[in-house]
Amino acid sequence: MASVIDSLDDQLAEWIHAQPVFFVASAPTDGGHVNLSPKGHDSLRVLGPRSVAYLDLTGSGAETIAHTRQNGRLTIMLCAFDGPPRIVRLFGTGTAHPLGADRFAELATRFPELPGARSIVELEVDRIQSSCGYAVPFMAFDRERPTLRQWAARKTPEDLRDYWAAKNAASIDGLPALDH
Repeated sequence: MASVIDSLDDQLAEWIHAQPVFFVASAPTDGGHVNLSPKGHDSLRVLGPRSVAYLDLTGSGAETIAHTRQNGRLTIMLCAFDGPPRIVRLFGTGTAHPLGADRFAELATRFPELPGARSIVELEVDRIQSSCGYAVPFMAFDRERPTLRQWAARKTPEDLRDYWAAKNAASIDGLPALDH
């Protein structure tokens, strides 16, 4: 059964941090494509009782950034792949803070230094919902894939800016994303 939780207490924050993968969902206001992205690399942090943020790494698209710019609607979902079954969804309003923004600099110290970081997406949570997760399979975490880090580490800051301008300036629906 689903239940609504009042806040992200220390126990829930510890569980969230222990999950090796989380999922981010967003959508444009009218029509368009719903985006659902898996995230890893120890990039999610609980900031407070109703606030989280994740370090957004360079990718082939920038849907979440575009959607948060347009309407802010954002959901983060985590599920237990080991231990007791559990799914937690964090619903709220997201804001993307691009590399170079003051808020990016304020939050960056909470995350590991990862090559290719392009923004920090902050979520002000208005609903925390937990459900059973009985249908989620058991899976063992082996290790993070090194490919994204290796790819980004080979790029200069100028190379990354050029990539962002070519691949991350707009969403697949044409919404503005990164301004770099």
